[in-house]
Amino acid sequence: MKDILDAIQSPDSTSSDFANIKLPESYRAVTVHKDEAEMFTGLTTREKDPRKSLHLDDVPLPELGPGEALVAVMASSVNYNSVWTSIFEPVSTFNFLERYGRLSELSKRHDLPYHVIGSDLAGVVLRTGPGVNAWNPGDEVVAHCLSVELESSDGHNDTMLDPEQRIWGFETNFGGLAEIALVKSNQLMPKPDHLSWEEAASPGLVNSTAYRQLVSRNGAGMKQGDNVLIWGASGGLGSYATQFALAGGANPICVVSSPEKADICRAMGAEAVIDRNAEGYKFWKDEHTQDPKEWKRFGKRIRELTGGEDIDIVFEHPGRETFGASVYVTRKGGTITTCASTSGYMHEYDNRYLWMSLKRIIGSHFANYREAWEANRLIAKGKIHPTLSKVYSLEETGQAAYDVHRNLHQGKVGVLALAPEEGLGVRNPEMRAKHIDAINRFRNI
Repeated sequence: MKDILDAIQSPDSTSSDFANIKLPESYRAVTVHKDEAEMFTGLTTREKDPRKSLHLDDVPLPELGPGEALVAVMASSVNYNSVWTSIFEPVSTFNFLERYGRLSELSKRHDLPYHVIGSDLAGVVLRTGPGVNAWNPGDEVVAHCLSVELESSDGHNDTMLDPEQRIWGFETNFGGLAEIALVKSNQLMPKPDHLSWEEAASPGLVNSTAYRQLVSRNGAGMKQGDNVLIWGASGGLGSYATQFALAGGANPICVVSSPEKADICRAMGAEAVIDRNAEGYKFWKDEHTQDPKEWKRFGKRIRELTGGEDIDIVFEHPGRETFGASVYVTRKGGTITTCASTSGYMHEYDNRYLWMSLKRIIGSHFANYREAWEANRLIAKGKIHPTLSKVYSLEETGQAAYDVHRNLHQGKVGVLALAPEEGLGVRNPEMRAKHIDAINRFRNI
C-alpha cells in the first residue's frame, strides 16, 4: 500500500506510474461476517450495536472484470445503509450477495462469507478492466453507488428501473469502506478539485439521493417559490435537500430536533425552522394510534412560517413516525417524495387527505448516473457544499456507524481509508478559499 500512497501523494506521478504499480494480494476492509448474521436476535433495533458487528479484516483483492475499475480509496463515509448492514436489518445483506452471486459467473465473486461494506469513496483509479475507455489509472475520482447490468430494456429510460439495479457496498460486495474498492466504471465521476479526500467522499450517496428526490423530473421537480418541508434538515440527507431548495429559489421549512440543529439550518441560509422537540410535536398517541390534532397543529405552525401557504413538496425519509403528518400538511395537488423509512417501514396515513386533495406520493431511490453526475457537478462548481462534521479512521468505523445509528451526528460522518490525515487532496486552493466557510460549516458546530 505504501507504493500506492506514495504515487498518489507525488505531484509527478503519471498514469503509467499507476498502471505499473504492483497491486497487493490483500487489503484492509470493514466487513460484516455471515456467521454472525443472527448475533442480534431478540434485541430491539436501538439495542443493536454496530461496534460489535463491524470488523476490520484483511481480505483478498477481487478479480477485475470487464467494465470495472479498482480504486485506491483515500476516504469514504458512513451512510444509513451501512447501519442497516451492521445490524442486519431489515434483512441480512448476505441475502443480497447470494442473489447477485446467482446472476453470472463473474457475479459469483460477490457471494462470500464476508461483506465489504460502504457506498461512498474518493480516491484514485488503479486498474481498469476490458471495455473501459473513459477512465485511466491515476484519475482522481468519486464514485456513486448505483450498480446496474442494463441487459433489460426496462433500465434504458431511467437506469434506476433496471431489474438488476443494486446499491454498491450494500447489495454488492467490495464497497468503499476499505483501502481498495471494486466499482463499475459507470459509477465513476471526477473528484471536485477544491475539496479534500474526506470532503469529496462525503456527499456521494446522500447528495445524489436528495437531487433525484427533490430536483429531478423523476422526483418532485422542484421549482422556484415552492415551499419544501424537509425532515431532519441538518442530517445527512436533509442538509443537502436544504441546500438544493435554497440554491433553486425554493423556501425550505426545516424540521429539526434540537436548537443546535436549528442553528445549522439557519447557517445554511434557511429562515423557517421548526424544532419539533422544543415545540412538543407527538404525532402518535401510542404505538398504534396517530393524533390528527397534532397534524393540524403542525400545519398551523407551517402556515405561520410561510405567510399562510401550505407545503408544495415534502422531503420524506423518517417514514412511519412522520408520514401521516406529511400527507396531511401537503397542499392540494402537492407532492410527498419518500426515499427511506428510518423510523419504520409500515407507513400509516389518512387516505382521504391524499385522494380528495389530489396529492401524489413518489417513491425515490438513490439516482441514475446522469442525476448523480449533475449532483456532483454542483459540488464541483461550489453551488452545493459538503456537510462533513466529523472524520474517523478506518479502525473506528464501528463507532462512526454507532453515532449515525443513534443520531449523535450532524450532516455526514467521514472515514479515512488510505489518506494518512485530513486535509489532503486539494488541487484548487483558490476555489477552496472562496468557499471555505461553507465547506467548514458543519465542522464548526
